[in-house]
Amino acid sequence: MLKITKIRALGKDIHMSSNKARRVINQIRGRSHAEALNILSRMPYGACYPILKILRSAVANAETMGVKSIHLFVSRAEVNEGAFFKRFQPRARGHGYPIHKPTCHVTIVLEKNVNFKEILLNAFKDVKKFQDLPKELEGYELIARWKIKYGQMKIEID
Repeated sequence: MLKITKIRALGKDIHMSSNKARRVINQIRGRSHAEALNILSRMPYGACYPILKILRSAVANAETMGVKSIHLFVSRAEVNEGAFFKRFQPRARGHGYPIHKPTCHVTIVLEKNVNFKEILLNAFKDVKKFQDLPKELEGYELIARWKIKYGQMKIEID
């Protein structure tokens, strides 16, 4: 049987500046899949949505290969500059003013982690209610039971 170590997803020609995407990518690099989803769903930046889509795509690639998503963490996340869309804005006296609309390429690589219980506990240490969970984690059999006692969440993993 083939041993799968790295799963990746690419997003090419995303219509945003690479600096704006790097600001978001730097927050999820090295974190678990669950923690990255939690961070991306709460950050107020417009760059979070395309990066969240790429992360979900990487997780779907992993599940297609038979790796459970609870074992995954973001091992590498990078943003590269893409081509510029070149446009012209009409100006006075028949001149044109150039407009450069930047694009970027986002690569997210997930790896399998053995110690997923500790990572999961760290990912949800600030979640207060069951409703605060990311929607991607609601139906998973991997997170076995959730108990809410005295305003704190207790996680038990089988």
